[in-house]
Amino acid sequence: FTRLEQVCHELKFKEPFIGDVTINLKLGNPTDRNVCFKVKTTAPRRYCVRPNSAIIDAGTSINVSVMLQPFDYDPNEKSKHKFMKQSMLAPADTSDMEAVWKEAKPEELMHSELRCVFELPTENDTFFCNV
Repeated sequence: FTRLEQVCHELKFKEPFIGDVTINLKLGNPTDRNVCFKVKTTAPRRYCVRPNSAIIDAGTSINVSVMLQPFDYDPNEKSKHKFMKQSMLAPADTSDMEAVWKEAKPEELMHSELRCVFELPTENDTFFCNV
């Protein structure tokens, strides 16, 4: 079966990190069947993911918001935070998604990993606003 399309392989968060920083991840389903997905992270207290699981209808896409919680950034600290997206063809009965994921066979699951990157703005960065 075809992989759930993913636009990127890393999540880039730009400073300042003193407020919530939100980025959107677009997940597309190029198949002719519904696909379910869920997102896990190695740092669940640092991030909020909405929705963290859902069903994507055949031929459509969904935006997933990933919110980095405020924190004091230390440039010497290397970020090893990662996200894992799991997806599979949605079964006929999706009334109990917790059971669906528990009963999923490893060969039915597709995995992809996204790493987190913290970017500091450079002096040449320019921000534009519409007035």
